[in-house]
Amino acid sequence: MFDFFRKHTWLLQVILGFVILAFVGGGVYQGYGSFMGDDNSTVAKVDGRKITRNEWELAQREQIERVRRQMPNVDPKVFDTPDMKRQSLDAVVRDRVMLAAADKLHLATTDDRLQRLFATDPQFAFLRNPDGSVNKDALSAQGMSSEMFAQRLRQDFSQRQVAAGITGTVSAPLAVTAAALDAMFQQREVQVQRFATKDSIASVTPTDADIEKYYKDPANAAQFMAPETESIEYVVLDLDSLKKGVTVSDKELREYYAANERRFTTPEERRASHILVKVDAGASAADRAKAKAKAEGLLAEVRKNPASFADLARKNSDDPGSAEKGGDLDFFARDGLAAKPLEDAAFKLKPDEIGDLVESEFGYHVVKLTAVRGGDKKPFDAVKAELENEVRTQLAQKRFSEAAVEFTNTVYEQPDSLKPVIDKLKLELRTAQNVKRTPAPGATGVLANPKFLDALFGTDAVRNKRNTEAIEVAASTLASGRVVKYEAAHQLPLEEVKAGLRERLIVVQAAARARKLGEARLAELRAAPATALPDAAVIVSRAQTRELPGTLVDAVLKAPVATLPAFVGVDLGDQGYAVAKIVKVLGRDPATADATRAQAQYAQAWGEAEAQAYYTALKSRLKVEIRPSALPAGSGDAASAPAAAASAK
Repeated sequence: MFDFFRKHTWLLQVILGFVILAFVGGGVYQGYGSFMGDDNSTVAKVDGRKITRNEWELAQREQIERVRRQMPNVDPKVFDTPDMKRQSLDAVVRDRVMLAAADKLHLATTDDRLQRLFATDPQFAFLRNPDGSVNKDALSAQGMSSEMFAQRLRQDFSQRQVAAGITGTVSAPLAVTAAALDAMFQQREVQVQRFATKDSIASVTPTDADIEKYYKDPANAAQFMAPETESIEYVVLDLDSLKKGVTVSDKELREYYAANERRFTTPEERRASHILVKVDAGASAADRAKAKAKAEGLLAEVRKNPASFADLARKNSDDPGSAEKGGDLDFFARDGLAAKPLEDAAFKLKPDEIGDLVESEFGYHVVKLTAVRGGDKKPFDAVKAELENEVRTQLAQKRFSEAAVEFTNTVYEQPDSLKPVIDKLKLELRTAQNVKRTPAPGATGVLANPKFLDALFGTDAVRNKRNTEAIEVAASTLASGRVVKYEAAHQLPLEEVKAGLRERLIVVQAAARARKLGEARLAELRAAPATALPDAAVIVSRAQTRELPGTLVDAVLKAPVATLPAFVGVDLGDQGYAVAKIVKVLGRDPATADATRAQAQYAQAWGEAEAQAYYTALKSRLKVEIRPSALPAGSGDAASAPAAAASAK
């Protein structure tokens, strides 16, 4: 039954991506926390079947590992947000909904269909070698059996069939598409008159009464709020803190130096020249004797006149690579790259010494050593500091796992003070003032970690001044903190903000005056449409905005144009006000006028919308329930969860 998958394990790399996409979402390893436990509590139900927290967290871990394999340097913090965790739960729920629907619709995928789909699907073509060979190690490398892979693959195709009946049957006639896309790609010729805030600034002077009124207006209160802050103390367990308690004797360092001696020694290299008299492997004894005699003659000549070595090598050496260079072989080390007899001979000679005849698999060599370099060893005292740091780091790494458990247990079991964990592990008490919920600009280390800051502003930490749990803020780094002083968010006194408020009010009043002028001008134009505007007309579209504000372009393209000219007025906020006169309605922007492509994109978007609507209906039919207690705190849908759960029931 599974022969196809056993023979075609090369498909794993891509198919596993589709399988795991059913588990997209967020989450990070929780260090010494929840992922290490066994939690079968129900987080959701689909068609009466439970989804446990363990299953949800497994999906999160699989997704993170998939992303890490593709992007090893990805910051895991991007997954550690309530919204990302909620997305992962939604993905697991969607997976279960589609599987349940496929089962009820009897959308089974046979072995023959699986094989045909993979044999013809072009997205897998790049994984097939010209000779049909595959990567046989791929499946086992992922820790999957053929049966498991086939089952997951079958489920994936069955799920696709559930939505295929919707997305595959969408029809978007050209006339309908054109009407829908005209609003997006149409061009209009307009004249614009702007009433800039900056032009009205000289005309406004806020009074103290204006300032006080603006300050007391509840709608403006958020502008003068000081955020909640804390003064904290905290401790960090990392390798550096553990290294402080590690001592290494001079004897231990010398032993480590001796064991790693090669690291501190520059490899010796030798430069030699040779003259090769080549002998083929199958040469007769007579031929070998003849070659040896020739080599011995050359050896005698160079010993008699060493200065002639290079010239004799050019004329007599059978090594074309070195002969033209006078036999020079450049520098080489004892790494096996040179013929071993030649290498051995070179490392026995002294500079300018000519050795005895050397026989190798290539023939006979006359060898002269020309230079020696390397071989120097750094003395112990020169590398002692480096050695000590290495050894202390290694010992700290060995100690960290045990210390992490002690750290975690101590801050939890003795929550009223950090002193016990400081005394036990010889840690440093650190302090920080004016700490906010979000990392301050330029913050580094623990105080830049959102998870640690969230814990410090948790109810228990703020109200009861208890230690936070041990939080993994980086690799081999745990932290715990406690609140010394908490100051709630509050409105700043008027005197503190008066200067800045005055500047703000100048802008507000100038913008209001610009708006009043613009609205008056708009009324004039509507009363007398033939009135000309001072600026030249321009043609705008969503692709060609002519550097006009987006809100203005949007208003121009949305305005009714049954009668021309048409007029619109747009409030630009602090920038002022703009009046636009729409003179002509033109065809689509040529840059976006590919009707065939636009029709395809419109059909795709329509199909996706209908598929989403179908999925929503399936959720209702299958009585999907997501437990409110399962939703991560702060996720976008957390507030509406009770109502959603109730409606699902």
